[in-house]
Amino acid sequence: MDDKKKLSVVIDHWIEHNESHMLEYLKWAQKSGELGLDQVKSEIENAVEMLRRCNQSLQKAMKHI
Repeated sequence: MDDKKKLSVVIDHWIEHNESHMLEYLKWAQKSGELGLDQVKSEIENAVEMLRRCNQSLQKAMKHI
């Protein structure tokens, strides 16, 4: 496999990996809210937003391969 193809596979894996983490983070954000830990919920939601932006950048990168 050439390096371009490998890079494409790796980036795709990172995107999928981030998405799986986002689902788990959102679950715990909700639980934090239920526990009255609003600041914790907010920070976890901020982390999810950062992962979304990360995935957007990775998707843009894929378009240039």
